[in-house]
Amino acid sequence: MNFIETIQKVIQNDAQLARLFERVLENAELYLIAKQRQKGCDGMGEVATLKDEFIYSLNEIIRYSKEKRYLTGDVSYDTDLIARDICKI
Repeated sequence: MNFIETIQKVIQNDAQLARLFERVLENAELYLIAKQRQKGCDGMGEVATLKDEFIYSLNEIIRYSKEKRYLTGDVSYDTDLIARDICKI
């Protein structure tokens, strides 16, 4: 089970976590759309910025989930794979 599945299980009982997840989902969608539309070097700055925003929001939800003890231990992820997983939910 990846950490997104764990978060999904407790999201109904935590309004703050739900808000954080909405932001993560939005950032994941924007990042993947921009990455898909990027051609060559065109748009690399935009994609990099959206990727940074996605990573920041994802790290924020991980930090919050650890503080609430929804997650324990180290959490590692591949940015592109986790973005796709989040968008499938």
